[in-house]
Amino acid sequence: MGAVHEHEHHHRHRVAGSALRVGIGGPVGTGKTELVACLCRALSEELSMVVVTNDIFTTEDAEILHRRAVLDPKRIVAVQTGCCPHTAIRDDISENLDAIESLESEFRPDLVLVESGGDNLTATFSRALVDVQLFVIDVAGGDKVPRKGGPGITNSDLLVINKTDLAPHVGADVSIMESDARRLRGERPVLLTSLREDPSAAGIAAFIVGHLKLNQPV
Repeated sequence: MGAVHEHEHHHRHRVAGSALRVGIGGPVGTGKTELVACLCRALSEELSMVVVTNDIFTTEDAEILHRRAVLDPKRIVAVQTGCCPHTAIRDDISENLDAIESLESEFRPDLVLVESGGDNLTATFSRALVDVQLFVIDVAGGDKVPRKGGPGITNSDLLVINKTDLAPHVGADVSIMESDARRLRGERPVLLTSLREDPSAAGIAAFIVGHLKLNQPV
């Protein structure tokens, strides 16, 4: 990993009209890469977008996005963390920050998506790296997952409970997952979705666009 940026532990102050940086985290297999693909398809006609993916030893997630042609390949950059995924998005953000700043310099995007490698329920992004944090869990992990808590579930700006279409097949009660999540999160939003049934990720896209508009110049 590169040297830690001296401002790493401070909140980023987004300038009006600058790119909105959205971090997408969650355990392995919950649908983070699929969500990135859906958001690229849904928003890239209206917004200039770039993506940074994180994998420990490979560039698999970036390659998936390349194969699906969701963006110009030059707009998708892979970071190989070589360590626990949360380290590169929270503890030493230098490689991700370098990748983001390079893409921002070249493309002047409206929106930057930063996908974390699959991690555990404690995974959160440094606020010096992203402006908004999404945390993705899925029903295949069982309806106990929200009750386990952790910073990703309790503190993210949006909790996404994905793959609701699988609930009957894995014995998960989506209503229990939602109620537990809302109890733990208070007023922080929770969104239930199936990207298979809603490939436009409409609710999540609307959430991001809402945040993007908050800092647009008047």
